[in-house]
Amino acid sequence: MKSAKGIENLAFVPSSPDILRRLSASPSHIEVSALSSDPQRENSQPQELQKPQEPQKSPEPSLPSASPNVSEEKLRSLSLSEFEEGPYGWRNFHPQCLQRCNTPGGFLLHYCLLAVTQGIVVNGLVNISISTVEKRYEMKSSLTGLISSSYDISFCLLSLFVSFFGERGHKPRWLAFAAFMIGLGALVFSLPQFFSGEYKLGSLFEDTCVTTRNSTSCTSSTSSLSNYLYVFILGQLLLGAGGTPLYTLGTAFLDDSVPTHKSSLYIGTGYAMSILGPAIGYVLGGQLLTIYIDVAMGESTDVTEDDPRWLGAWWIGFLLSWIFAWSLIIPFSCFPKHLPGTAEIQAGKTSQAHQSNSNADVKFGKSIKDFPAALKNLMKNAVFMCLVLSTSSEALITTGFATFLPKFIENQFGLTSSFAATLGGAVLIPGAALGQILGGFLVSKFKMTCKNTMKFALFTSGVALTLSFVFIYAKCENEPFAGVSESYNGTGELGNLIAPCNANCNCSRSYYYPVCGDGVQYFSPCFAGCSNRVAHRKPKVYYNCSCIERKTEITSTAETFGFEAKAGKCETHCAKLPIFLCIFFIVIIFTFMAGTPITVSILRCVNHRQRSLALGIQFMVLRLLGTIPGPIIFGFTIDSTCILWDVNDCGIKGACWIYDNIKMAHMLVAISVTCKVITVFFNGFAIFLYKPPPSATDVSFHKENAVVTNVLAEQDLNKIVKEG
Repeated sequence: MKSAKGIENLAFVPSSPDILRRLSASPSHIEVSALSSDPQRENSQPQELQKPQEPQKSPEPSLPSASPNVSEEKLRSLSLSEFEEGPYGWRNFHPQCLQRCNTPGGFLLHYCLLAVTQGIVVNGLVNISISTVEKRYEMKSSLTGLISSSYDISFCLLSLFVSFFGERGHKPRWLAFAAFMIGLGALVFSLPQFFSGEYKLGSLFEDTCVTTRNSTSCTSSTSSLSNYLYVFILGQLLLGAGGTPLYTLGTAFLDDSVPTHKSSLYIGTGYAMSILGPAIGYVLGGQLLTIYIDVAMGESTDVTEDDPRWLGAWWIGFLLSWIFAWSLIIPFSCFPKHLPGTAEIQAGKTSQAHQSNSNADVKFGKSIKDFPAALKNLMKNAVFMCLVLSTSSEALITTGFATFLPKFIENQFGLTSSFAATLGGAVLIPGAALGQILGGFLVSKFKMTCKNTMKFALFTSGVALTLSFVFIYAKCENEPFAGVSESYNGTGELGNLIAPCNANCNCSRSYYYPVCGDGVQYFSPCFAGCSNRVAHRKPKVYYNCSCIERKTEITSTAETFGFEAKAGKCETHCAKLPIFLCIFFIVIIFTFMAGTPITVSILRCVNHRQRSLALGIQFMVLRLLGTIPGPIIFGFTIDSTCILWDVNDCGIKGACWIYDNIKMAHMLVAISVTCKVITVFFNGFAIFLYKPPPSATDVSFHKENAVVTNVLAEQDLNKIVKEG
């Protein structure tokens, strides 16, 4: 943007007009020092820097202090040295057929493949394998919870340093390192299967009423198998190390390589693929769990999936992910430091950074000594911090619902846990992916500025807040449950599962296998007093149940046509499930529609050279305040609505079997609305605080509020003369 006097920009005053005109198409290699937009600082510069230069009469005048032998190509290579654009390949191997990958679209394809792989392992296979790992390696839920959180711990510890030092590094090779670590983490996570020996089947638990059953005694024992906990934690730590550059440096590289108005579409697509990863992981893991765990050892068994002792081959998916992740190492390492055309794209971009004193210095990232100052610089950016807190609040409820939405659906609408998980995934995964893509597309389509992007995120969050009250509508009364909300045909006491009709059965409260008889749900066939079953029918049916009012005595010859109880929960009379799923699907879409715009706003409101570090801070705070405490807060909240706990023979409280549906719905509404209000507040406050650059100083990122110093310019010119 030239002025009438021939100066490129009033905020960028050169020591030599010829240098500025020649390097205007790309960022300069000459050292720059930051200069705030404060007029007083401008006045403090030497007068010869502030004096306007006369318009040039010749289109290509000679450099005033350089030799005529200096070639323009050397000066151009000096100006482009920061970007190091190059062909796709390795060392001197650059086949022409592979150059079609050397584009933003080619990089996005590889980025999506790695994001899908990471999502499959971390949020898909690990989650679906946790219950199997618990049983196989005899671990408590608290220990497997530590395994799940190890990924976030690793991410938090590394995100700041990786994003800080990786900003000036070779970002595609950082992603090759990410692919290596993700593959290594998946491999390490599967290793216990190959060193723990053959799985030993225990004796079958009898679920019917047996008066001669020996009562179990309280025994506590520890197994050496639980020591494999540390191997699982190591695997998760490695996965966290791989995920850190993927979502910080990878996102910044995409933003570097495309024009401003296309950045949101590329980032939204990448994030959407990371959301589809868990869906693929759940489907793949679910299918693999139908294969017996020791299939690699050639072991077979007559035990079926319906048997509580059954364990599936949880480890196969991790090996497949290991191979696929490592197959991406070479493709990522072949990308140049910057894609062709990056310099031209960057020269055409304009700064939208929030105007504050925190954006004064751009020379961060050269040494570890700069790290505290760079961190402080970003923390002083009020708009950036508001956006980070907004995403953290949103992450708290999204991770909470990702964990506990199936449990809510299961208890409210009386469904099986597997079907509830299927419905939850069918709502969460497509809704989140669609929201990410739609949000990025709209921002790109209308070429929104930083402030308009934040306004768009505020609007979508407001719509999601309004629709969050759907949980009030979805509440359903608990179905009759014997011993909890219903008596045993007028006998027994509420709150006590034992009644005269099952007192001699020696039933265990640790074995929850609900059955339905005469419209009343029972804790298990044993607590229903059932003495016989038909195992080959699906679902299982039971007869001769002493706690269920019978019409006639059923004999073994009549078992093919008559029964008193069947396995599973009683059919619910609540018909609100379809409407709930539709409204909640819309809530998810609008919630995730704000995800990409907020990320784009963060990239725009900070100094260009601090984008990767800004994303590192965002993901660290997001995990510390969002994804880590989110499931914990949701878990405590849902546990507070429990009305029937599992208590083992040692008197130790375990899982909750029955919840108060009405109270659960109210508590989830309270959490959702509170977090959404916090999100809307910080979004609105960021818009209020944001100060865009004055229109007269909208210049390319690499000229942003900068001045070329005379001394450094003369040194570089002298170097060129000598080389020429």
